[in-house]
Amino acid sequence: MSPVRRCSRTACGRPAVATLTYVYADSTAVLGPLATYAEPHCYDLCAEHSERLTAPRGWEVVRLSDPSAPTRPSGDDLEALANAVREAARPQDRGADRRGGPHAADPMEVARRGHLRVLRSPDS
Repeated sequence: MSPVRRCSRTACGRPAVATLTYVYADSTAVLGPLATYAEPHCYDLCAEHSERLTAPRGWEVVRLSDPSAPTRPSGDDLEALANAVREAARPQDRGADRRGGPHAADPMEVARRGHLRVLRSPDS
């Protein structure tokens, strides 16, 4: 197990979460996910210092997101989930499912919406 890398800022001992690289030819500061290993011309920053990062006048800051980091659900995602829960809670005619076939009713199934199913607790 490798030791936790620390923020490169003076007097900051917090764990690093991002790596800062300068591209001098383009006057650009690139802030991305923590690099796999420490590079000599890169700077590791903690969450606070990476959020407050500013570049010199005339420079651009490019912030690359971490694709493996969890993303927050969008408003559309939350609305779709709420609608699915509301629909599943509604009493439905399940006679069509009882005819057999690929979507035969499961005795534990209470409701269904598309591929989502509400199941009865095994305790009840």
